[in-house]
Amino acid sequence: MPLLGGVRPPIAALLCALLAVAAFPTLALGTVQDQEVPQAVRVAERRIAEDAAASVRAAVDAGATAVRRSAASATPADASTPAAVLKSLVPIGPPAPALGGVLLDPQTGSPLASSGAAVPLSGVDAAALMRPDTANPAPRLVPSGSDGPLLLLFARVTVPRAGHQLLLVVAEKLAAPVVYGDGRTGQLVDRDGKVLATTGGAGTAPAPDAEEGTRSAAVVRAADAGRSAGDTSGSVLGDEHAGLRRVTGWASVAAANGKAGRGDGQDEGSQLGLTVVTFREVASAKGRGGGGHMSFALAAAGALVVIAVLVTLVLWGAVQRPLLRLHLSAARLAGGVCDMPAARGEAAAARAGLARPVPVAAFGEPARVGRALESIRRQLLGGAGPEPVQPVRPARRVRPVRCRPGVRSVLLVCALVIAAWAMPLLFLFNRVPAAQAVPATAVADQQARTEAAADRVRQSLDQSRTDLAAVAPALSEAPPERAEEILRRERADHPVYRSLYVLNRAGAIVLRAGRRPLHPLADAPAGDGLAQVTTSGRNPTLAAYARIPATKNAEGATAPAVVVAEIGVGTLDDVVARPGLGRVWLTDERHRVLAANTDFRAFQPLPTRGLARLVARNGAAHGGAGGPASAVLDAATAPGEGPSVAAAAPLARTGSVAALGWRVVSAEAAADLELTGYQLQARTMLAGLLALSLGVAGLTWLHIVVARPLRALTRCAERLAGGDRRTVLYPVHHDECGSVTRNLELLRQALVERDRGTGSDAAPAAPSSRRGTAPWQQRTD
Repeated sequence: MPLLGGVRPPIAALLCALLAVAAFPTLALGTVQDQEVPQAVRVAERRIAEDAAASVRAAVDAGATAVRRSAASATPADASTPAAVLKSLVPIGPPAPALGGVLLDPQTGSPLASSGAAVPLSGVDAAALMRPDTANPAPRLVPSGSDGPLLLLFARVTVPRAGHQLLLVVAEKLAAPVVYGDGRTGQLVDRDGKVLATTGGAGTAPAPDAEEGTRSAAVVRAADAGRSAGDTSGSVLGDEHAGLRRVTGWASVAAANGKAGRGDGQDEGSQLGLTVVTFREVASAKGRGGGGHMSFALAAAGALVVIAVLVTLVLWGAVQRPLLRLHLSAARLAGGVCDMPAARGEAAAARAGLARPVPVAAFGEPARVGRALESIRRQLLGGAGPEPVQPVRPARRVRPVRCRPGVRSVLLVCALVIAAWAMPLLFLFNRVPAAQAVPATAVADQQARTEAAADRVRQSLDQSRTDLAAVAPALSEAPPERAEEILRRERADHPVYRSLYVLNRAGAIVLRAGRRPLHPLADAPAGDGLAQVTTSGRNPTLAAYARIPATKNAEGATAPAVVVAEIGVGTLDDVVARPGLGRVWLTDERHRVLAANTDFRAFQPLPTRGLARLVARNGAAHGGAGGPASAVLDAATAPGEGPSVAAAAPLARTGSVAALGWRVVSAEAAADLELTGYQLQARTMLAGLLALSLGVAGLTWLHIVVARPLRALTRCAERLAGGDRRTVLYPVHHDECGSVTRNLELLRQALVERDRGTGSDAAPAAPSSRRGTAPWQQRTD
């Protein structure tokens, strides 16, 4: 018999698999330790720092793009002075972020005009920045005395009178990172660890701390070490103080959009060397240990070891040992009949082999085969005749099934014993309610990140409205050809604009760029703002509009009145998406989905009633903003199979964006959070699943290679013992069952020869159909 054939390999493999699974709980469950600060809180703080860094990066990119767009769209007259050109490019005042501007001559490096506050030009080489082979100059930080560093933005300006391009330098104050969450502080630090800007969770700067500079420098050193290892963000856990521990997250501004190191002009913040640091104090869970997990792991492993040994002993006693006895007994009988024509001494030995009775097992197929072999042995010795065999019913009739315990029953009992260990691990043990497993800090972090996502959407919509308002004055006195060119350029600069068109006072479209508007505004609205123009259909659409200043020459209803930008809300799918935030939806005032980071249908309701109730819990009336809300939703209301941490936040509290009534809703599966309770639950379920799957696989293997062939062998042996001498038995398995089948064929031939020698007729075989014949049987005439 081959090494991997027979009954022994499946039983040995099953024992080894169960023992290996028994070692898994000790290694996996025993190593789960209750942490003073859950890993999910540290990961969330890192994600919050990444969101704040992305906000800073977006602000820098928006400022640099606005300055370059303003410089590119400027068309100064030939008689324009540098001061007039600078005034048209850099609006100075409270609404504008620019503190000052200067126009430099790159050939001499001297300023030609300046406005607003003094712009520090130390280290600014205009000639090097304006070389033809260089890209657009990237923003940079320069010191400005007690006010802290300023952000310098550069752009090339073409002035016909100068004969060559001039360099526009605009100074802006570096904005502090926007962070959300009570008790959280955000800082913007440079590469030396100096704090450049600080803000609190409510948008106000907290009181200064003498140790903040030292702590920020330590975090920056950790960030430098992380960046050298290839990380762009991370978290640091501080020491315990008065039962609290500081959780700090950091993220590089240069890598906030994943383009760090490109080296082109589009990577605005790569040379600033800024890092966003966020931190908050959380309660320490010191004193809780993981000893209980080890005791549970040892108990579960010991129980499985006992079950593995018991199952192995049962299979050895009920399957392996009887089958090996049948193999030896059949070989002994076949050897006896083959040696009977030999010499007298050998014949006597063969007779002695046939004279020894066949041991019969206690029950099942081995017992039935043993009784059949014993009957064949007595027939060979000239004893009793063939045993009666029940006639086989026709194949079309259903034979009544008699419940006989056999090998299959043993395998089923073994499977139930293994399932009795695995099923409680799958469904009962180490189940922690979501309200207890998810700490309040993790829920607050989900709400803070959802508020940050809402702020990103608000900034995107406000930026679209502001850019549209900036282009409206240029359309007031421009001829139609020039106005159409302005619209085309603005459409190319803003991919989110699906269509740009100008309405006159009568509400008719007089100019258009881009696609045909899906839902043009019927009337010319007054002022600037945003309006949702579709409430159904497949494409949610938003319209940003800005009033075109009236001129003296504009008379009647045909004069341009409003410029409108049609924005497809689907372009906001990437804005709401952030790593680790889960499923995110942008909803309208009726809680219908407008955009999402997952598959959705426009204007469909939120996936579950729990999310809808969460949104409506702190919602306001029509036209209001409401407030943020968060909760842990159970499995019955969460999107998915398990509980989730959900949050909702309005886009804004005031302004035109708040009038939309839109909200951002997020839901993160609690099982995806790195919490000790869910880690223990997942590993417990994995242990049960491994034991159940490997146990079923081993028993199925045993059923295929032993139980099924043994049942067919039993039928053949009983037929032969009952007088069927015509069916030739062909062994198809190279194992114990095949050996018994081969020896049964030798015994059949001996019985045929004996019947011929004595001149007696063999008992007629019971009729059988081809469909009921085993694959190794063949009828002979």
